[in-house]
Amino acid sequence: MTGECVWFEGIPFPSREFPSGHLREVQENFLIKDEDVLLLTYPKSVVFGSWFDHTRGWMSMRDKENFLILSYEEMKWDTRSAVEKICQFLGKKLEPEELDSVLRNSSFQAMKENNMSSSSLLKGQYLEENGELLRKGVTGDWKNYFTVAQAETFDKLFQEKMADLPQDLFPWK
Repeated sequence: MTGECVWFEGIPFPSREFPSGHLREVQENFLIKDEDVLLLTYPKSVVFGSWFDHTRGWMSMRDKENFLILSYEEMKWDTRSAVEKICQFLGKKLEPEELDSVLRNSSFQAMKENNMSSSSLLKGQYLEENGELLRKGVTGDWKNYFTVAQAETFDKLFQEKMADLPQDLFPWK
């Protein structure tokens, strides 16, 4: 992917038409409101399509027998119960020491330190050398990035686009 795009602040732009200097100039000189960025990004122009469409597509499968929905928040709040739910879904029983091993090896810290689950093997190929796949391992960190206006805009869009889905599918607050 590195040769097919322009990297700018850790984000690949799938085009060779914009040199990174041009992107830096746009960033420094273009004035746009926070809520404008959110309106452009979420409902329309994310790289792989709308977040809402993507999420609705997966949620439409929630009643299928071979489909399990688990949120990151659920896994963080009660990892043991989440692993037990996965085992039940797969029809597998873990012995107590096996469950403890899964919990120990699937912790955020263990995964971040493991080359097979961290981004270290992707650097230079799919991520810039300083890019990270695993960031902080916390829930609700979006609050540190959204302005109040962006959060309000997202809430409004979320209510419009996801109103017909059960709210308990989205456990974040």
